[in-house]
Amino acid sequence: MSDSISEYLKQDMECEGLLECIHGLKELDRDVFMTLTARTDPMTIDEIADAVDRERSTAYRAVQRLLQSGFIQKEQVNYDQGGYYHVYHPTDPDQIADQMQRTLNDWYAKMGQLIGEFREKYDAETAMDSTADT
Repeated sequence: MSDSISEYLKQDMECEGLLECIHGLKELDRDVFMTLTARTDPMTIDEIADAVDRERSTAYRAVQRLLQSGFIQKEQVNYDQGGYYHVYHPTDPDQIADQMQRTLNDWYAKMGQLIGEFREKYDAETAMDSTADT
């Protein structure tokens, strides 16, 4: 995270900013996600690449990051003659929001633990310093 939490809190964030903030996704990842959510039908990698005006391999990497973060789903479509291809569609927004809430709760608990450790460490050092002065 390049910005501090204080700097993030001062910014006007939109809900799409959570993609970058919580999952560290890139602008292209957000563009791909927005493209998929704007469509009613699932899209192939080639369709996604065309829609975001990027090379197929670049679009594929963005799709992989979105899959790993749980923002999109992959489905296999079988040809009648044999073979298959994959299409991608956004995950249900409630599932995404629930997952982000769990991530935020985990982060909050971890930060609380670290703050407690900070308090204990420096309270102990302050107490030792004050007894050494007497």
